[in-house]
Amino acid sequence: MDTIIINSPVGNLRLTANDLALTGLDFTDEQITGGTTNPVLTETVRQLEEYFNGTRRTFEIPLETTGTDFTRRVWDELKNIPYGEAISYKQLASNSGSPKAFRAVGMCNGKNKIAIIIPCHRVINADRGLGGFSGGLDKKRFLLRHEGIAFKE
Repeated sequence: MDTIIINSPVGNLRLTANDLALTGLDFTDEQITGGTTNPVLTETVRQLEEYFNGTRRTFEIPLETTGTDFTRRVWDELKNIPYGEAISYKQLASNSGSPKAFRAVGMCNGKNKIAIIIPCHRVINADRGLGGFSGGLDKKRFLLRHEGIAFKE
């Protein structure tokens, strides 16, 4: 497993990958590290730079996630939320095949180990309120604004 820490407009990001796929992207206070020879990490850094520069709206990076069948189904549905759009926790639960499990869906969002690329920030409350975000609401606000998504403060 290889790790690199990069700077971004939402603070430092820790990226982890094996030889085949990205396995993690989370927010960290750790210091920035040097470059990497891992091709998955190199490509992830390039695509994140494009995303933050406004020239990329979808990611094309192989991902490796671990979780229950339900959790993975929720994460798969998160990847279907288009750039610039947000859905409610209730809608995500419905899309995941469990319409009454909106609280469980929220828990799955919190367990997402590949933030931004699996866009859990695009899930907000039905009244357009922010809901939660494991990276902190300041980061969620930034990501939503970056994508032009309207929300209630």
